[in-house]
Amino acid sequence: MDDADELDGERTEAGGGWVSLVPWAEGDLWLLRRLNSPETTAHLGGPESEDQLLVRNRRYVDPAPGRMYRVTLADGGETVGSVGYWQRTWRDTEVWETGWGVLPEFQGRGLAVRAARAVREAARAAGSHRYLHAFPSVDHAASNAVCRGAGFTLLGQADFEYPKGHWIRSNDWRVDLERED
Repeated sequence: MDDADELDGERTEAGGGWVSLVPWAEGDLWLLRRLNSPETTAHLGGPESEDQLLVRNRRYVDPAPGRMYRVTLADGGETVGSVGYWQRTWRDTEVWETGWGVLPEFQGRGLAVRAARAVREAARAAGSHRYLHAFPSVDHAASNAVCRGAGFTLLGQADFEYPKGHWIRSNDWRVDLERED
């Protein structure tokens, strides 16, 4: 898939519209900066430095197992956030992990659920791993609700390091990509 390709998500009943996933590009650094506020990173260990954002942007652009996306409204192309999936070893098994962020002005419209459902399908199409996991902090009600709404199953709690050197108590949510919903 090249940068011009898009994956269509689902229609929301709450007026949020369709979402599309646009593969991350070099010029999407502005979105990382917008999503790097104290409010949007409160459950992730806080904002990153500019140098850390530049490294993250490079990692998102470079081909690797998995893919990052800019989430846009399909009925106009306005960017509302980011979502992606990447490879990780979890409990001695290679799995996909996912995460997302929605810009504050678009939160509360169900767009993160639609983006999580769309990235679930992208990970399913990529093959390679049977499971897709998400690890939101146990006290991050909104992200846990996204997992529930996107069809993930709660497996329990786990101590999780994110970012490196910062341990949080997370919920371990999982989707079996070999099973159709």
